[in-house]
Amino acid sequence: MADLKQRIAKRCAKEFKDGEFINLGIGLPTMVADYIPEDVVVTLHSENGFAGLGDIATEETLDVDIINSGGTYVTALPRVKYFDTAESFGLVRGGHVQATVLGAMQVAENGDLANWIVPGKKVAGMGGAMDLCTGCPEVIVVMMHTQKGNHKILEKCTLPLTAEKCVSKIITEMGVMEVTPEGIVVTELHPDYTKEDIQAATGCKLIFSPDLKPMEEE
Repeated sequence: MADLKQRIAKRCAKEFKDGEFINLGIGLPTMVADYIPEDVVVTLHSENGFAGLGDIATEETLDVDIINSGGTYVTALPRVKYFDTAESFGLVRGGHVQATVLGAMQVAENGDLANWIVPGKKVAGMGGAMDLCTGCPEVIVVMMHTQKGNHKILEKCTLPLTAEKCVSKIITEMGVMEVTPEGIVVTELHPDYTKEDIQAATGCKLIFSPDLKPMEEE
């Protein structure tokens, strides 16, 4: 499982370009910070109040005063800037964050996202996901393709929505998919799987790009 999550994080880290300001959500998205290519300079935003998020802290780099929005100890770059929550969400709501990377419980073929609650289970709330989904021009979902064999990519979400028609790209251990008006288009397929495999693991009809290529890992 850990290796598959690393695969997803490594592939997601290839999405970013020099100079971009990117938010990383909690959970699997935080792993992306560990794999940003050395020749790409991006600034990572954490909605609890800083820009300049580094990788996950080790025993040697741990600073108990630096945590991400999920409460995980992380590092900060030398060019870090700390600010309060109001400024953090002002950056998001003002459209200054180019993209956010979020986890998901379900994604619909039209880009609807459900990632905050399973009815009947107690949660603190949806956090900043609602703001990120509506304030960032690009929403990238990183997740395992299925949950205990159940489809997570569906014709329509069955869980309460975080936001409607917000997801632009989905990256799982099986491949890379883009959400388009015509449906979900598979642009990269991991060599471990066939077209039939990824379709069987998906709860809606997939479209395979005519330029389909192997999913990049390194």
